[in-house]
Amino acid sequence: MTLIHLYKELQPGDPFDIRLPHAFSTQERQLVTLFYQPLTGSEPISLYLTLWAEAEQMPKQQMTHYYLMNVLGLPIGKVFEARIALEAIGLLRTWKKENAGERSFLYELQRPLDADSFMKDPLLSMFLFSKIGEQAYRNLRQRFMSPVKDKEFKDVSRAFIDVFKPVHSNIPSDLQVDTSQKDKQQKVYPFYLEQFDFDLLQAGLSEQLVPSNLLTLEVREAIAKLAFLYHLTALDMQKVVILALDDDLGISQERLRKAAADFYKLTVSKEPPKLARVNEPLPVAEVGQKTKDQELQHYLETTAPVQVLRDINNGKEPLQTSVQLAENLIVQHGMPIGVVNALLEYVMLTTDMKLPKKYVETIADHWVRKNVQTAKEAMELARQEHDKYTAWKNKPQTANKTSQQVKGRSRNQREEKVPEWFYKRNEKQEEDASSTIDFEKERQKILEMLGKSE
Repeated sequence: MTLIHLYKELQPGDPFDIRLPHAFSTQERQLVTLFYQPLTGSEPISLYLTLWAEAEQMPKQQMTHYYLMNVLGLPIGKVFEARIALEAIGLLRTWKKENAGERSFLYELQRPLDADSFMKDPLLSMFLFSKIGEQAYRNLRQRFMSPVKDKEFKDVSRAFIDVFKPVHSNIPSDLQVDTSQKDKQQKVYPFYLEQFDFDLLQAGLSEQLVPSNLLTLEVREAIAKLAFLYHLTALDMQKVVILALDDDLGISQERLRKAAADFYKLTVSKEPPKLARVNEPLPVAEVGQKTKDQELQHYLETTAPVQVLRDINNGKEPLQTSVQLAENLIVQHGMPIGVVNALLEYVMLTTDMKLPKKYVETIADHWVRKNVQTAKEAMELARQEHDKYTAWKNKPQTANKTSQQVKGRSRNQREEKVPEWFYKRNEKQEEDASSTIDFEKERQKILEMLGKSE
């Protein structure tokens, strides 16, 4: 498996802008908190609300992801995971621009689904149900869903084309809407119908029983989502579609949902399916059992510098000058976070827990010219060049020392690959720890096959 390094996806120094297409309402904030937060957890929603708040203030200049790390109290890896979770459930669209080796991002916030649309979506509603349970799910429906209209009422509202007609006028081409590009722009979250074999589905359905015009875009999307949710094949969904037909040979999304649920209960399990996040390999994570050295590298790649400084210093808060030094290396000089952390760790352990600014910047300049991109590369280079770095450090104060003395002490200082503070940090964390005859025949055949009769 090819591992994706985090620095190829996102770095703290990468700038971003925020686009808020619409002003969000208080109720939408409630929907995000009560409907979406159980699906993703608190960190993605905290990121969403932070971007929302910043977008309303209309910042005059770009911000960097280091700001998000500080506001959320999360390492860059967690910020990235929160971002892709928001993208997956349709609350965020991300645009990336790369120019001359530099990249920037545009985050476009999407408004949440209204309660009715959310509850009608087979994937989101089932995901929420599996997360919060039946009683809490019923409470949300009762609180946010409009009461069902009296069945004696019929919707007689006119459509746009019933009232208006087009008038030909000379509209400049640059102001005309390209409808071919609109198709499903308003999809609430990414879902790809191409993953479902509709040709196979329709091949097993007679045109007399299930006319192809019944499979509208909305119905096709519902079929694809239900097949994904219940892990059903196109052949399974043929049976589900026939079961979902009403007495007038029509198909509604609600009947499709019920038919799919019934089919699943009778053929797979009485317990409803659950959705969980895909177990993707974490950025810069190693496959298999990691050595202590690899654990340290992963820690340095995924932890905020202020936390690294705190851990090295036995939990004590670092001086603001040390924090600012780390921030400058990340934001102004564009060094990857793992490299900065490896630099902080190296310098502090070789200068009796000090961070001399000029010494740090000298090594940083060397690593930038060497194009060091990961904590692993930084640690290896530090070991290779330790004698040189020691000479740089000692030159102003101890020029009279022989090179043999310098080399002897340097070997002693870097003999241990993984420093003792990293082991102590782990110890501390553990402590804190239809009505026709043909239709009826077909329908009854399926019901009998499933061991169910009316």
